[in-house]
Amino acid sequence: MQHKNKTVVKTMELLNLFLTNARLSLNEMVKLSGSPKSSVHRMMGSLEEMGFLVKDDEGKYSLGLLFLQFGQLVAERLDIRHVALPVMTRLRDEVGEAVNLIVRDGNEAIYIEKVDTTEPVRVYTRIGRRAPMYAGACPRILLAFLPEHEREQYLKEVELKPIGFGTITDPDRLRSVLLESRKTGYSISHSELHNHTSAVGAPIFNHTGQAVAGLSIVGPEARFQEEQLPTLIEKVILAANEISHKLGWPGPGNHPDASGRELLRR
Repeated sequence: MQHKNKTVVKTMELLNLFLTNARLSLNEMVKLSGSPKSSVHRMMGSLEEMGFLVKDDEGKYSLGLLFLQFGQLVAERLDIRHVALPVMTRLRDEVGEAVNLIVRDGNEAIYIEKVDTTEPVRVYTRIGRRAPMYAGACPRILLAFLPEHEREQYLKEVELKPIGFGTITDPDRLRSVLLESRKTGYSISHSELHNHTSAVGAPIFNHTGQAVAGLSIVGPEARFQEEQLPTLIEKVILAANEISHKLGWPGPGNHPDASGRELLRR
C-alpha cells in the first residue's frame, strides 16, 4: 500500500468523479479533482483512447461501454454461494440454528447452500431440495420481491396445496402476507413445509437491486417463539444485507423494493 503508482491513483481519482456525475467537462474535472489541467487532459486522452471514457459533441466525458462489459463479467463470475457461506457460518454461530440459502428456479425455490446447526434437535434440509415459492419463509420472500406482474402471474397459475398444517392456501391471505413482507423486508413461517418447524427469511439483492436469493434461519418451532423472533429477524436481515452489499447492492435507500427493511437503517 506504500508503493502505489501515483499516475494510477490520480487516474482512479478522476474516474471516481463519475460515480456521482454522469457527464463532466475537462474544466469541471480540473475543478473537482484539484489537479493541473495539463495532467487531467493527458489522462482523459488516454482513458478515452482505451475506451474507458467517451466524449460527446459538447466536449463532455462519460464512462465508456468498457465498464459495462467489465461489470457484467464480474456479476456473471461472482458465485453467490462462495460469497454467502462465510456470512451464513457466522450467522449460524450467532443464533445456533441452521441457515439456508435459496434461489428461484422457474416457479420453485431450490436450496443451494446450507449450514447445519449443532443442536441435537434440528430441521434437516438437503442441498438441491425444491419447494413451492408460496410456502415457507425463504421461498416466499423470493415471491414477495418478484416484479409485480411476475408475482401476479404466478399467483394466478399456482395451486396452493397444503404441505404442512400451517401452509397458506388462501390466495387473499397469501397476497396480504406477501405485501407485508415487502414492507418489512422479512418473512416468518410456522409449520408450512414441515410441521412443528419455523423459519425467518430475508431477500438478498444484487448490484441491480434485484432479489436474487433468499437467506433463512430455520429450526424447531419451540425455539422460534415471540421472545426469540425479534433477534432472529434482525440477525437474518443484517446477514442478508451484508451478502447483498458483497454482490454490489447499493443499499435500501436506492431500491424501492427494499425500502421496508427498517431494521437495516437502525
